[in-house]
Amino acid sequence: MLHFCVVWLLVSQWQMAALAANVAGFVLAFGVSFVGHHRFSFASSQAKAGAALPRFAVVALLGFVCNELLYGLLLAAGLEYRLALLLVLITVAAMTWILSRHWAFRSSPP
Repeated sequence: MLHFCVVWLLVSQWQMAALAANVAGFVLAFGVSFVGHHRFSFASSQAKAGAALPRFAVVALLGFVCNELLYGLLLAAGLEYRLALLLVLITVAAMTWILSRHWAFRSSPP
């Protein structure tokens, strides 16, 4: 939600290019996402923050690469930036949740 709101604000109010605003949205949402997942979504895994953070960073960066590529393709195809971003964020969120659950926030990764 934060990611989407940041992009919308930067594009609609500051006329920033959507792909550039997407980078800012990702950066701002990263910390909120890590804390939320560590303390709430995957708290039962009891993963140590020091171990989970670098793994989550890998997951998040992989997600962002997918996000930026898919977003660029949808924008180039003519989709309105908010609809394209919504579709991308839903898709990438599912991917990052699965990777976070099975790898990033495991208490002892394989």
